[in-house]
Amino acid sequence: MDNFSGQIYTWYKSNKRDLPWRNTKDAYKIWLSEIILQQTRVAQGIQYYLRLTEAFPTVEHLAAADEHEVLKLLQGLGYYSRARNLHAAAKEIVNSYHSVFPNTYENIIKLKGIGPYTAAAVASIAFKLYYPTIDGNVYRVLSRYFGIDTPINNNEGKKQFEKLAWELLPKSDPGDHNQALMEFGALQCVPKSPDCLNCPLNDNCYAFQNKMVGQLPVKLKKTQQQKRFFYYYLIEKEDTIFLEKRTANDIWKNLYQFPLMESKHELNDEQLLEKGIPFAKNGECTLLHISSTKKHVLSHRLIYARLIFTRIDANVDIPDTLIQVNKKDIFKFAVPRLIELFLEDYNLVNRKINNR
Repeated sequence: MDNFSGQIYTWYKSNKRDLPWRNTKDAYKIWLSEIILQQTRVAQGIQYYLRLTEAFPTVEHLAAADEHEVLKLLQGLGYYSRARNLHAAAKEIVNSYHSVFPNTYENIIKLKGIGPYTAAAVASIAFKLYYPTIDGNVYRVLSRYFGIDTPINNNEGKKQFEKLAWELLPKSDPGDHNQALMEFGALQCVPKSPDCLNCPLNDNCYAFQNKMVGQLPVKLKKTQQQKRFFYYYLIEKEDTIFLEKRTANDIWKNLYQFPLMESKHELNDEQLLEKGIPFAKNGECTLLHISSTKKHVLSHRLIYARLIFTRIDANVDIPDTLIQVNKKDIFKFAVPRLIELFLEDYNLVNRKINNR
């Protein structure tokens, strides 16, 4: 095991990426980076980290911000509960810990949105506390090197890998150890087609020696994703359009969207034309265009969405739940990534419609 760790450290010193959160021991900024990197690639996460730390250089700034501002800064990252939890945890740090980030694992894990992995990462990296971090990269490296075929996503597997992670953890600098192991999995021992011939561990790697790199780690199949069918209505009224805020306890809570009609089944163009504009009554309503279907993949859901372009006159009655905004102000609102994608199409389609 000493040989395994030593080779990992040597590799890490020569190959580690120069990431902004590695240049600080500020627990607040390390915490921000770990929250951002949940289910997010490092290359994408850097821009969000820089954006957040510029807008909120201290936990007091984050706690004092409006939730909508936090959601807007993290727009496009997905998993918007992260933004809400981040904001709530910042308030808790200010109110319960006098704006000083808690320096024990037991208090860190109590913060909103923090689980065992994130608590261990912050504790070990910021405070050199003795806790191993086990993420997907670590599971993969340990499974392949030690030849462990127990599924990584059941209780037996989690216990087995956790025991091994504790055995490997050095008391001298657990933070560097954790980062080295995760970095090795992110850059060298990658999920598909790793460069095993040039890997410093290949002599003693069980998976490489037994031609099992593609079979490890083992992961039980996930439950089938739920299919949902979303039909958004972009309702134009002169220079304005209408939005609504998602307030239900569902995906994308507190984000804005075009008025939505959800269906249990997929609807074709003819069925959509029959329904007309469900959010408009009286006056003159014109249906201009129906977009093609966008498939949007979430962890437990497959969303099939279409955007229906409509135009109404001044006499049309619109529900009070909808918010009328100037078209040029649409980008001030925090919206789900799916709506962002439709907005990218909107200008092009709008130009085609106006040129008719």
